[in-house]
Amino acid sequence: MNIEDIKKAYFIGIKGAGMTAIVQILQSRGVEVSGSDTKEVFYTDEILKRLGIFVHEEFLAHHVPDDADIIIYSTAYNENNNVEMAEAKKMKILMCSYPELLGMLFAEKIGVAVTGTHGKTTTSAMLAESFHGAEIDPSAIVGSQVISWRGGALCGKGEYFVAEADEYQNKLKYYQPWSAILTSVDWDHPDFFPDFVQYKKVFKEFVEKIPKTGFLVVWGDSADTLEVAESANCNLISYGFGQDVDYKIINHQTFISDKNISNVGHDGIQKFEVEFEDKSLGEFETPLVGKHNVLNATSVIALCHQMGLDLEKVKKSLSAFEGTTRRFEYVGKYKEALLIDDYAHHPDEIKATLSGARAHFKEKKVWTVFHPHTFSRTKALLQDFAQSFDDTDHVIVIDTYGSAREQSGEATSQDLVKLINKYQHGKAEYIATIEEVVEYLKEKNGLYDVLITMGAGDVWRVAEKLKNSN
Repeated sequence: MNIEDIKKAYFIGIKGAGMTAIVQILQSRGVEVSGSDTKEVFYTDEILKRLGIFVHEEFLAHHVPDDADIIIYSTAYNENNNVEMAEAKKMKILMCSYPELLGMLFAEKIGVAVTGTHGKTTTSAMLAESFHGAEIDPSAIVGSQVISWRGGALCGKGEYFVAEADEYQNKLKYYQPWSAILTSVDWDHPDFFPDFVQYKKVFKEFVEKIPKTGFLVVWGDSADTLEVAESANCNLISYGFGQDVDYKIINHQTFISDKNISNVGHDGIQKFEVEFEDKSLGEFETPLVGKHNVLNATSVIALCHQMGLDLEKVKKSLSAFEGTTRRFEYVGKYKEALLIDDYAHHPDEIKATLSGARAHFKEKKVWTVFHPHTFSRTKALLQDFAQSFDDTDHVIVIDTYGSAREQSGEATSQDLVKLINKYQHGKAEYIATIEEVVEYLKEKNGLYDVLITMGAGDVWRVAEKLKNSN
């Protein structure tokens, strides 16, 4: 199948971040698009409405159009758990999963993938913005809404395509990269990868595919990323804070404005220099919070420098980059408390985000509402989760978000609270639902200066409901 032949496409699970980004790309090519999903509200609802896309908010067999050229489906669904999938198969309409179609779009151009356990979304958005600033007009698909794009896609006319490449279910097998950034490797998705060895294997197979003319830009402060990088046959470029990396971060400083600016991300700045071959490439800055975002920016600087792009234009793009939704995103205020929302749902992400918050907010009282994502992840990483909340003053854990993958499991939110309190007495409490948490936080108004809602599910509703109750 050629993408050029698609005139009408129907999306099953259209509200997914990546799915909506592909909708944007196909619509920009003149494809007629419609789709279906649950009634649950996501940030993508607003994008789809703005694009004028018709969405059925229920999965029913008769919704599947018999004149569709292709059915594009989320990998969360199959013919056993989705009636529309079963119907489309019965109708013998051409079907294609999200990663398969992304792989086809990626193959049309010079593909640059951003992969790794953490940091993919922010880094791929930073890279696409830097390419755009350097005037090479890229296409891009990012797994969240990029604030300045008002969506998750760029529909450029240039020869490069930047893609956030997800390892879950080994979606990486569909992508043929010219170059890649590898941000991190920490065991995740235990419902699919039985152990860390199998998890690392998909990354090794992926970097093996990069041609000799391409680049693998790898975080050089981690033994696990360097182990994966050994499988690559291309130009290997490392970055980080350590002494032995190719692109070394030095003179890192965080500046917080004294002005009374409530919008986090615009009340401070991180400045840092990058050295390559013992020479400074200059001072760079980012308004994003946390050392992990300095690392993300440096990976972009390293690749752009290797590609010979204008670093002054890259510098300008990075300093203006506002970030993506649900990545330390300022939501608003409840009374005097700042409301922040973040997607962190893995122990290392939680630690990085809260460490950044602590550096940013200093002595302020920070509370966190955490929404565990999948029972299998909670069970496999329970000990790590329990020791991830050092940099928050208090944590509320709500019932696990199983997503479309799981309905129940062995490790519960109560188990996590017990273990957190075993390490730090009284630090955590269990409150079952979002509605109950909102009421509780109203009662406790004044005890926290900053509230961070955290998780891959719909915990963002807590901050939204508080903001709207002022």
